[in-house]
Amino acid sequence: MSSERLTTVSIRSSTGDDATAETAATVPSDGSVDLAKLRETLDYIRPAIQMDGGDIVLLGVEDGVVNLQMVGACGGCPLSMMTLKAGIERILKDRVPGVVAVEAT
Repeated sequence: MSSERLTTVSIRSSTGDDATAETAATVPSDGSVDLAKLRETLDYIRPAIQMDGGDIVLLGVEDGVVNLQMVGACGGCPLSMMTLKAGIERILKDRVPGVVAVEAT
């Protein structure tokens, strides 16, 4: 059984405009991933992504797989998958117990 939590993300574009996005994140009830630690780690990563005009949105977690969405400048960047796998996934696996992979939609 899973429950949903609403996540609010502020996005600043490269033009300096602010936007806010809300998304519902599916939370596994078995507790396989510490969501507080996951959110804390995403907040640690977020400033580096925002410096390039993008952001990351947590869409859900299922069986240790974290599903993210790259938004802003990162949404259309051809290097975003490299950033996701070589950077974000490595950091999440190191800092958040239970994370086995990171995927983007």
